[in-house]
Amino acid sequence: MVARRSISSESEPPAVAGGLIRGIVTSSTITVHVLFFGAARDAVGAEEIDIALNGPATSSTGRDEILAAYPELQRFGRSLLFAVNQEYAEADRELHDGDELAIFPPVSGGYAGVSPDRSTPDFFELTTDPIDIGAVARRVVLPECGATVTLDGYAREWTKGRRTLYLVYEAYALMALSEMKKLGAQAREKFEIAYIGIVHRTGRLDIGETSVVISVGAPHRRAAFEACEWAIRELKRTVPIWKKEVFEDGEIWVEGGSSADYTDSADKKNPGLKVVNPRIARISKSASSRRRSAVCFSRHSV
Repeated sequence: MVARRSISSESEPPAVAGGLIRGIVTSSTITVHVLFFGAARDAVGAEEIDIALNGPATSSTGRDEILAAYPELQRFGRSLLFAVNQEYAEADRELHDGDELAIFPPVSGGYAGVSPDRSTPDFFELTTDPIDIGAVARRVVLPECGATVTLDGYAREWTKGRRTLYLVYEAYALMALSEMKKLGAQAREKFEIAYIGIVHRTGRLDIGETSVVISVGAPHRRAAFEACEWAIRELKRTVPIWKKEVFEDGEIWVEGGSSADYTDSADKKNPGLKVVNPRIARISKSASSRRRSAVCFSRHSV
């Protein structure tokens, strides 16, 4: 059952039978629906609330009201992130009646959806089902491509000396898909690639299960490698997906994941090229004398 509350910025709460609404709503008051994710939800003790704010209101004034109502959130300091209507919000973003405000800690690095933009072969999905890595890797095979690089991120058993029993991934689904699509567009601008696809799992994952697959196709392998490594770093930095690690002796939400787990030393022959740590790498050559095709699977824990 979803826990819902209602709070108001008015100072004197009238008695309201059977409810938690406080204050008097006036013509200058707006009501904003607030969602909490990850450790922020645990701190508040609710998944969503409705808050009445005196207009004109901004994301900054909304933040102040919510922090005053839920001082437990203050432990996150300036790292707490805000989004308005599924987009990251600056402090001066104006709020309107009926807006959706999401509050969450830094992303760690079911709803299922595919990018509706059919002008590219890119695909972006969230799923609660196990991910078929091979199917994702070979979903798009374009004649102009000579290489596909596929990253397989999966749950590891040990983290800094603590044994992990399982992971739980949570996503702000609509915003996550929107941010993935932006990430794809940026990858196309930065690298000479033909397509990029990202499939991320949510819910509980046992040790060894795949949490994310990124597949990048390009005419040449270097661009595919570079785009794949860049994409996993950006996904962990900007896409609202959080990871909870459940240990034998407790649990913790992972906040602001480091990119150190994903980078390796540059190829000595190509100093500008960085690749993800390969645990399984396979390159296959086609029979064609004109073109070489490569599929490189990189599997590592996230």
